[in-house]
Amino acid sequence: MRKALTLLLIGTPALASGTPAPAASAPPAVDPVALAARADLVYDTPVLRSEEGLPIGNGRMGSLVWTTPTGLRLQVNRVDVYPMNGSSHSFFERHSDYCCGTGSVDVDFGGAGEGPFSSPAFSQRLSVGEGLLTTEGKDVSVRILAWHARDAFALEIDDRRRDPRPITVRLRVLRLASPYLGGDHEQAVAENRLVFRTRHHTATSQLLLREGRAVLRQEFREDAHYSASALAIGVAGRPAVARHAHEGEAQMVAEAGRGRLLVLVGSDARFDPAGDVVGGALAPVEDAAALGFAALLEDNRGFWRNFWSQGFVDLESADGVADYVEENYHYFLYLMASTSRGRFPPKFNGMLWNTAGDLRSWGAQHWFANLSCYYEALYAANRLELLDPIFDMYSGAYEAATRAARQQWGSQGLFVPETSWVDGLEPLPDEIAVELRDLFLLNKPWAERSERFREFAATKHPHSSRWNFLGGGSFVRGRWTPTDRGFGPFGPVTHILGTTAKVAYLFWRRYEFTGDRAWLRDRAYPMLHGAAEFYRHFPNLRKAEDGRYHIHHVNSNESVLGASDTDEDLAAMRGVFAAAIRAAELLGQDAEAQAAWREILENLPPLPTSDDPEALRPADYAGPRVFVRGLKPAADARGFLPDGNSLPAFFFDLLNPDSPDRDRLETARATFERRFPDGIGPETRVGVLSKLPIAAATLGRADAVQFLVPSQIRLLGLERPAAYKGGTALRNRLSLREGHQALDAQRLGRAAEALQMALLQSNPPEPAGEPALRLFPALPDDWDVHFRLRARGGFLVAASRQKGRVVFLELESLAGAECRLHNPWGAAAVRLFRDGRRSERLVGPRLRIATGRGERILVLPDGVEPALSARRTPP
Repeated sequence: MRKALTLLLIGTPALASGTPAPAASAPPAVDPVALAARADLVYDTPVLRSEEGLPIGNGRMGSLVWTTPTGLRLQVNRVDVYPMNGSSHSFFERHSDYCCGTGSVDVDFGGAGEGPFSSPAFSQRLSVGEGLLTTEGKDVSVRILAWHARDAFALEIDDRRRDPRPITVRLRVLRLASPYLGGDHEQAVAENRLVFRTRHHTATSQLLLREGRAVLRQEFREDAHYSASALAIGVAGRPAVARHAHEGEAQMVAEAGRGRLLVLVGSDARFDPAGDVVGGALAPVEDAAALGFAALLEDNRGFWRNFWSQGFVDLESADGVADYVEENYHYFLYLMASTSRGRFPPKFNGMLWNTAGDLRSWGAQHWFANLSCYYEALYAANRLELLDPIFDMYSGAYEAATRAARQQWGSQGLFVPETSWVDGLEPLPDEIAVELRDLFLLNKPWAERSERFREFAATKHPHSSRWNFLGGGSFVRGRWTPTDRGFGPFGPVTHILGTTAKVAYLFWRRYEFTGDRAWLRDRAYPMLHGAAEFYRHFPNLRKAEDGRYHIHHVNSNESVLGASDTDEDLAAMRGVFAAAIRAAELLGQDAEAQAAWREILENLPPLPTSDDPEALRPADYAGPRVFVRGLKPAADARGFLPDGNSLPAFFFDLLNPDSPDRDRLETARATFERRFPDGIGPETRVGVLSKLPIAAATLGRADAVQFLVPSQIRLLGLERPAAYKGGTALRNRLSLREGHQALDAQRLGRAAEALQMALLQSNPPEPAGEPALRLFPALPDDWDVHFRLRARGGFLVAASRQKGRVVFLELESLAGAECRLHNPWGAAAVRLFRDGRRSERLVGPRLRIATGRGERILVLPDGVEPALSARRTPP
């Protein structure tokens, strides 16, 4: 068992007996890169499937890397290649749309037979700490990095073979031409263009030789939509020739020779037809070649050192389970750093790891429930920069969201759908918008749809929230004939309104974690205001005779359709109205709107529970009072308890041990217990998207966290026999449970958030309330830990617990706010040391500490002095 880098206090046993220890040692000088290195992936045999390759990426472009006996293989993917948008009418079959692929790259070392990358002369290591992938074969080694500063991969090859062969880098297209191209066939052949047509959509691939490099250019068009990408290959350090191999492949062939050479792979993507996407891909290749691999590696090491120093979790337990959780935590952060630094967030279904083309299960649209798995943990991890893509995507679709609120719902503000394209929902013709609105609000019978509406909807994608009442279809005499799901206008995501509030609340949480007023004014408040106004003006939110505002004909996540007063929307309104009011107060804006929001907030009905006679519950239910998902009537009422993948009451800070509504808190505890009627233990199953481990941590259930978090990471008991490896975790810690090429790490994000909540909570007692820090609220007793995490209020918190005792706490104030702290030592007196100088003494179970921006405050039991060797943690 490795020894954790945790803190020891001199005389700690005396603390337990009430006698102060004379001095405290400093926390260890943690090497964050070495800590992250515990998550390294090491292979001693080649993978049998490409999906188990090793991931490398710079946040904008990425690839799994796998081997054949004679070479390395990659498929380069980008976060900003979207061949179609919401206006498309060419992809009306489920799972038929695609995205993110730029091309395939093979590095072939020649020969036949076993080749250099065959067992037993084989090993691969992914260095998580420095983003470096090393592959060792027989007399051949390759080091690969993704340059953080520019969009380029660098592959340093060391060929030590006695009889070296030419090394061929193959650049391959992802699709060949359609068999019939129409009138432009001859011109396409003359220009070496491969045109693949899907109804009104075209995908054009063109292999080019430019400046001694090989380039693959892709162009996608449908009506006004345009997207393009380019992938460029270069070789440095040895003479090489660029050539066309055949219609689907270009090559760079390097002369045979012993020693090192550098293969460079650059990429770019554009949505503007006037942009030079080929030049954009070639430029990083030239820049990387000028620097050389050693300089690129040193530059990357600096980037990764800075990244890992932002925060860490160092865990240890005698049984090794805590160590396992820690390794997966840092691996998750590596994956996010490798995929979430671009214009858009990575797709949940594939991320940047597709290996067999750009077609994947669940297509090219984003589901918020899935995206949230990746992003909710990043606040406390102190990786706020990795949240920028999700903020940019939703802010970028602001105009589309405001238009959708009016056209689809007859409301104001903005509407963010659960599923949509990166640019939001498309504008509708006025006549279609009016009919859609009447149908969705149940003002017009579903059976009375016009023929024009039916024809318009027939070619729309059924995964889109707007058209999700479509369940599939088939071709009848060559004509696509769609089928409805059978619930009128309702589909799993058609009437999910809560996503609008959830997205806005993510913007609000960033303000809570930073105290950044400019962010609040310019980015968060427009989203909060829009979400609050949407609910305020939603036509099916009405004040009833009981004086309460009731909402009708809405979904609770994907399986309760068309219900009233759902847990999803009543929680969402409580969260977003409270946050919008607080933000408006801070900014001094919208007094009239504040009053209207507050009036609704104060007159919402309680969250639905099983003791309501209209609850969606089994007729024979006789258990404890629990939350339920919505009230009758409902088009489809699968499920009784709140959806474990969303748990909206937890998302919107309606529940924590300090909640003023004690009845609601007790109902939450009973609901959690009801989820596990057979108790919780090592074999308890946890879903991939499940927030139940997060709920356990929030409720202070260390006994549940101990089993639920590692079970979620292991995908315990969730095998799918038809899936590769039964749907269990692959060698690279990814999962294929979402289907073909839909590689994901959703469960790792959920587990990371649960772990952080078990270590440090800073959530307020109610939405938009004042946050209070609570250390180790749900950490299993036999887990030792040293961590550095971010807290609401704008604090970096470093703390340590060993053998059940809190032995260290340091606060760094980033915003100069007052810190409210649950005393980690009960009600005992504590002493503050401000920037190394002795300061005030505080007593009591709840402490209030004034701070200055940039100030570091060490908090220790009174009588315990910091050691003279104390140093800042981490470096």
